[in-house]
Amino acid sequence: MLEYDATGFLRGGVPHRIVAGALHYFRVHPALWEDRLRRLRALGVNTVDTYVPWNFHEVRRGEVDFTGWRDVARFVRLAGDLGLDVILRPGPYICAEWEFGGLPARLLAVEGLRLRCADPAYLAEVDGWFDALVPELLPLLASRGGPVVAVQVENEYGSYGTDAAYLRHLRDGLVRRGVDCLLFTTDGAHDTMQQGGTIPGHLSTATFGSRAPERLAVLRRQQPQGPLAAMEFWIGWFDRLGLPHHVRDAKETAASLDELLATGASVNLYMAHGGTNFGLWSGANHSGAHPCDAGYEPTVTSYDYDAPIGEAGELTEKFHALREVIGRYLPLPPGELPADPPRVAPQHLERADGRAGLLEHLDVLSRVAERAAPLPMEQLGQDRGLIHYSTRVPGPRPGLPLRIDGLADRAHVFADGRLLGVLDRNSPGETLELATGEDGVVLDVLVEALGRVNYGPQMDDRKGITRGVSHGGQRLFGWQIRPLPLTDLAGLRYDDEELPEGRPAFHRYTAVLDSPADAFVALPGWGRGLLWLNGFLLGRHSAEGPQRTLYAPAPLWHAGGNELVVLELDRPGSAVELRDAPDLGPTAAAPSSEY
Repeated sequence: MLEYDATGFLRGGVPHRIVAGALHYFRVHPALWEDRLRRLRALGVNTVDTYVPWNFHEVRRGEVDFTGWRDVARFVRLAGDLGLDVILRPGPYICAEWEFGGLPARLLAVEGLRLRCADPAYLAEVDGWFDALVPELLPLLASRGGPVVAVQVENEYGSYGTDAAYLRHLRDGLVRRGVDCLLFTTDGAHDTMQQGGTIPGHLSTATFGSRAPERLAVLRRQQPQGPLAAMEFWIGWFDRLGLPHHVRDAKETAASLDELLATGASVNLYMAHGGTNFGLWSGANHSGAHPCDAGYEPTVTSYDYDAPIGEAGELTEKFHALREVIGRYLPLPPGELPADPPRVAPQHLERADGRAGLLEHLDVLSRVAERAAPLPMEQLGQDRGLIHYSTRVPGPRPGLPLRIDGLADRAHVFADGRLLGVLDRNSPGETLELATGEDGVVLDVLVEALGRVNYGPQMDDRKGITRGVSHGGQRLFGWQIRPLPLTDLAGLRYDDEELPEGRPAFHRYTAVLDSPADAFVALPGWGRGLLWLNGFLLGRHSAEGPQRTLYAPAPLWHAGGNELVVLELDRPGSAVELRDAPDLGPTAAAPSSEY
């Protein structure tokens, strides 16, 4: 059991220092969990830390899945078998640059529900999640012989609110359901954040990435006794669409870690291995004061985080620098370091096997819902993907401004099948000009939903069209709406016909491999869209960068032919490339303010 007294942590009654590394099972293919945990152990840490994202497990309301990729118990047992303690952070909110901070999108369809507070409707949803989750966790607790030594209550709540009753409800809910290990909170190293997020009688920890003595002094002001711990010590940073790939110098990072460990504090390296936001799971930030303001900042598919263990498992310069520092404070595990995983031989795939227009396949990809006005996708039971809206604009009319109010996040607008233009939520006042003939025009609006905001006050981030569409000063009504989660592409019919310029389409390629290995898929010259490998959605691609390759792990490939499908929304390229090294784009140092 992990306990603590006035001076520090105790493990089995013996003074103990936690040196942990964050590794998220939901960002790593389950066939690679053991490999990544072994690499983590080789770094010298004695503990692994992971969140548990509610929306990853509750795939549909009331249907909670703990199998396959979602078998968190298997991940925890693997860690224990390798000699690692485990810290679990089950939320219900996790942030983590994950879609909607781990909350299910369906919460945004509940009228009047207020997030992350003691609102009865929200608490009822949280209780349902804990009812499903906690029985999975109980056999894993140290009190029952498992490796889980500590559980976090919520996550960085002091960065969001001040509802002490909410935090007590979460704490009481965990205890009442049988969680009897150490419970703790984590908040930024600022007095106000610590004041808003702590629970009296429970350990408080801090998040930061540098200036350890100064940051720990804040923690000590708020908690005069007990262990000092940096529960997130940021050793890299995440990437946002259109900005450079953030990196942090390995030597400087190692020096900051050494400074922290020299104080006697415990630490969790965030991230020790970042992994990948496969599918549509990447989140977003928002810097505006209102959801309709410009300032939406989506996170990219890669969650490499400039971590010591790279996205594909490679041991980086930062790995060796941090391992040397850890070795000054803890005994390092014996044996050789793991070799880098094998990579594919590069390939250049020039010829597509066929293409299929998205608008031409709406009826096989979705069912139509007829509504008077546009609705956000949450009200139609959709969580992620694209959504299509269609109506007829009467005529004849001269050219008048066409405007979308409450757009999230990016809309391709077509008039009688011709691309009229593209609108973006970060330009909320932008319009397109639309004129109509005697018979009017059919207006198609294809909305691409990027990640929901995962941090800050703008988390009520509904997708699609939340308010309405106007032509001139007149609202348009009488809409056909088709949710496009794109979870089943089996009905697509591929052919060699060319499509009009600007029409979104699926493009199919075949890659032949002698044997499975890690690959990095590049789409030079393409615009933006999605990429599937053998039916698995790898993630989003975008010419905005910074990311230029998508990681395709070995377990997704098989010997022989492999199908790659590219959904291109802007402009198709002429080839798809398999590479043997990642390209995360031009680099820049993460702002020091982030640390």
